[in-house]
Amino acid sequence: MVYVFWGVLAGAFVLLFALGRMGLPLWARVMAGLVLGGVTGLMLGDVAGIGKPIGDGFIKLIRMLIVPLIVTTLTSGMIALGDPKRLGSLGIRTIGLYLFTTSIAVFIGIGMAIVFNPGQGVDYSSVSETSAITERLEKANAAQRTAVQQILDVIPANPVAAMANGDILPIIFFSILLGIGILAAGEKGQKFGEVVESAAEAVLKLTGGVMALAPYGVFALMAWVLGTQGLSVLVNLGKLAIALYLACFIHILVVYGGLVSLIARVNFPKFIRGMLDAIATAYSTASSSATLPVTIKDLTQNIGVGRAVAGSVAPLGATINMDGTSIYLGIVSLFAAQAVGLDLSAADYVAIAVTATAASIGAAGIPSASLFLAIAVLTSFGVTTEQAILIIALIFPFDRLLDMMRTVTNVTGDAAVATTVGRWEGELDDTVWKGEKA
Repeated sequence: MVYVFWGVLAGAFVLLFALGRMGLPLWARVMAGLVLGGVTGLMLGDVAGIGKPIGDGFIKLIRMLIVPLIVTTLTSGMIALGDPKRLGSLGIRTIGLYLFTTSIAVFIGIGMAIVFNPGQGVDYSSVSETSAITERLEKANAAQRTAVQQILDVIPANPVAAMANGDILPIIFFSILLGIGILAAGEKGQKFGEVVESAAEAVLKLTGGVMALAPYGVFALMAWVLGTQGLSVLVNLGKLAIALYLACFIHILVVYGGLVSLIARVNFPKFIRGMLDAIATAYSTASSSATLPVTIKDLTQNIGVGRAVAGSVAPLGATINMDGTSIYLGIVSLFAAQAVGLDLSAADYVAIAVTATAASIGAAGIPSASLFLAIAVLTSFGVTTEQAILIIALIFPFDRLLDMMRTVTNVTGDAAVATTVGRWEGELDDTVWKGEKA
């Protein structure tokens, strides 16, 4: 049986490589790796575990990228805001609204996960306990800290040590402040800012290279998981998808509907009809950036938002407004906690909300952003890196379907905030969305 496995492994890898040469998108090749790995695991059982080191190698490559991605992309994201003088009335209102909706989004995601329990019954007991796991459990079981102490822990006494230890919240805090500092330094900080942005591009290229190996890593992990646990683990992924779509619909109807109807005083059904081109583009491309020109066109031509507001609020939203990602991170956090059997405290829920909100801000320009950000969030409340990556590896092949809905949520949020700010700034022409303009 061992020789059979190596033969199947070689054949699967050749097929996956051929699919790549044929131009098949990465998500489709990962899906192929998932199916091939699952079939291999079901056919060969425990023998499929022989290929687990291949998956472990992929895990280590992802771990290698987490901290560099967070530091460079979050810092460059803050730099993208441009001149600090822009943070006037429009900027403060825009950023405040984006942070407000993102904070609500993560709690909606957590709520849906509590209702659906997508991770309940998923068995990850086969993940062996290592010294790293023991250390993390000891930290989780340490003496209870007060709320003030937990907030103070976010401030890194030594940013380099925080990066070395993989302390995500302090890294996020430092990266945001570093970006603000570069902006505040003006011309003197420009060269350093260019270095950071260049580093972000380099890390993203490296990330693309690592993700090209995802089909092979997912094949090995799925063969191992289904070889040892069977089909029951896949049932929970359907519940996860339902929870995400429902949470996004609720967020759009309640939060964005409330902003548009109550504050901007625009008829919400007409708002949705006016933004249909952008929504359709977002769902088909799964890219807020690719949808941006359509978003601005719909805002100005169909909703009546002034060009100055639409041209500044929507691009900023494409950078920092990631409500769909925030919902996703909240749901996946609960999925992971349920899967590994963690009992979350109130402090853990707060940590998830804060980490997911902060991390989602940096998601805009990252390929497969939620894959990496979810790992960062999961490891902030007691899930080990090994467990987190295994869970995300199972979800990732379905991520395209999930990402399409996340992007619709993000783009709709960009438009809702732009419309609301347009009302506040006196830059909203009601005759346009009412259809009264000649």
